[in-house]
Amino acid sequence: KKKTQQQQQLSQQQDFDPVHRFKMLIPLLKDSLQNVMTIASQNFGHNAAIDNGRTTEKGNDAAVQRFDKSLEEFYALCDQLELCLRLAHECLSQSIDSTKHSPNLVPTATKPDTVQTESLSYSQYLSMIKSQIACAKDIHNALLECSKKIAGKGQGACN
Repeated sequence: KKKTQQQQQLSQQQDFDPVHRFKMLIPLLKDSLQNVMTIASQNFGHNAAIDNGRTTEKGNDAAVQRFDKSLEEFYALCDQLELCLRLAHECLSQSIDSTKHSPNLVPTATKPDTVQTESLSYSQYLSMIKSQIACAKDIHNALLECSKKIAGKGQGACN
């Protein structure tokens, strides 16, 4: 039972992992492209036969598949792949930013074996958090001051 739960969790994680989803979509994209080319070839052959007068237009239409539907399926897969790549890029950017702004871990009392040489002490961590809070407050105050100036100019123009 526990193994089944672990497999379900792994499956759910893979569903949300854009790189894994990308890897799963590539074979589908290849098949879709092959389908588009096959249908295009069949349609081309069918139209050439009609142009050469070897077949009537109504006689063999049932065998000819719709090219636009296969192309639409191909483009839908391309769109999904693009979204996966954008999401993967965004995740990577967030991970880089996270590492940049909080590069070291703080060891916890519950997991002392995870202490690494580059870990921050708790006091160092608090100091870093305080500086981040101060920076956020400075940005907040600057935005408030700017909005007041804009509001003041708007009122002066109306009078």
